[in-house]
Amino acid sequence: MNYLRRRLSDSSFVANLPNGYMMDLQRPTPPVSSTSSPASPATERRQPPSVPSQIPASGPGPAQAPAPASASAAAPGSFLSSFSSVVKSAQMAQNVAAAAHAKSAAPVIRKPKILLVIDDQHTDWAKYFRGKKLNGEYEIRVEQAEFSEINLASYVNSGCMVDMQVNKGGSKVVRSFKPDFVLIRQHAYSMIPGEDFRNIVIGLHFGGVPGVNSLFSIYNFCSKPWVFSQMIKLYHSLGAEKFPLNEQTFYPNHTQMITTPSFPVVVKMGHAHAGMGKIKVENQQDFQDITSVLALAGTYATTEPYVQSKYDIRIQKIGNNYKAYMRTSISGNWKANTGSAMLEQIAMTDRYRMWVDSCAEMFGGLDICAVKAVHGKDGNDYIIEVMDSSMPLIGEHVEEDRQLITELVINKMAQVLLGVVTPQTSAVKTSQPRRASPSQSAQGSPQRARSATTSPSQAFQPGPIPASSGPGGQKQSPHLNKSQSLTNTFTETLRGTMTDDEAKAETIRSLRQSFASLFSD
Repeated sequence: MNYLRRRLSDSSFVANLPNGYMMDLQRPTPPVSSTSSPASPATERRQPPSVPSQIPASGPGPAQAPAPASASAAAPGSFLSSFSSVVKSAQMAQNVAAAAHAKSAAPVIRKPKILLVIDDQHTDWAKYFRGKKLNGEYEIRVEQAEFSEINLASYVNSGCMVDMQVNKGGSKVVRSFKPDFVLIRQHAYSMIPGEDFRNIVIGLHFGGVPGVNSLFSIYNFCSKPWVFSQMIKLYHSLGAEKFPLNEQTFYPNHTQMITTPSFPVVVKMGHAHAGMGKIKVENQQDFQDITSVLALAGTYATTEPYVQSKYDIRIQKIGNNYKAYMRTSISGNWKANTGSAMLEQIAMTDRYRMWVDSCAEMFGGLDICAVKAVHGKDGNDYIIEVMDSSMPLIGEHVEEDRQLITELVINKMAQVLLGVVTPQTSAVKTSQPRRASPSQSAQGSPQRARSATTSPSQAFQPGPIPASSGPGGQKQSPHLNKSQSLTNTFTETLRGTMTDDEAKAETIRSLRQSFASLFSD
């Protein structure tokens, strides 16, 4: 660069350049048109710029005048300015590239995704999502409240804004946020006054908030007969053998309840769940009395044949995980979820899996659901109900089920919010009962648990009890499958000449002894 400056500052060097050379350097090259006419021979003849002719100071002929001094001085300055501008442009480009690289290398702070969990305060869902991220990038912020603590407003463009007032430790916590996802673990509708929260479900759906289960299915589960109508479709498509649905009759109001085909029947008033609003009717006179009570309630009702059950069956599905349970009433109440009952985990069969998989296709798909059935003393099964994501968790695997729900929600959030599909470690997982000893059946020994003096809203509070003692304690039928009763372990030693009442009494005495030994310490 210094060399060029010294050369261009030499007036003799510039003067010896061809005439107009410096101006040609700065003049842009005109575009060559393909349609222009060929140049004439006269224009093609140019003077070779090799050696400039030296013009004598005097003599005949035209003399070429030297270039003015001002032009000589301006030409080097113009060249230097254009050259400097090129250098500055290159430096600016380098600086921009360095800044972009530094910006890309800096850590990107991403806004956390907000998960709204609608559940009671007995389960702290924040601890299950603590430390977990979506796709390894987005943190999950959990906001938990009950339906009664939530207010919201939804807009077409800005989505749903939630205001909630939660009582924590005696102090009121007020929060306002925009949820990205919702997990609903409470019933959205109950006929108890003040427990109709369908407007909250509508508001979340209006704001386009995705959830587990879907808000569309949550709203559809706000009416038991509406859900039962979907089960009727499965009953007709699969057949009574594969999907043994208990027959049910729907009455839109009390005026149509004249009579019922057979007695005894179970009358369910309106949207009844968790053992409430269900009455066992033995004869026509009692049926008419219940009709008059229903007239005051002003709601619809259903009736179904009463099944003398040996035990209840519950098959639950959380994502790809399956579990099956058996519940036997101890107190003798016809509602197995009322009073004292004993809970056992039983072997999962293809028949049970087909029930819950068929019901999981309702309303666009249910990620979390459970099927309830009754195994009658006649040896047949009767499906009576389907539950959604608000189902209670039971058995000794409650913590495992909560972890399964957590993983399911994280995978759904990554899929819906980020478009990332998390690969499943295994297609289907079935939690089977533990094996107590090699002498037991090939399907495993049912895990026993107890639920003593439970209320309808808090049924199934399980805990382990010791195995039954005696010669029949370890004896079990080698083929326990499908609808076969799994309570035979309690009555194997009672088969002799005992009657049914004696066998039942002996079973209850055996259970009481087990409870007494459990709490003897």
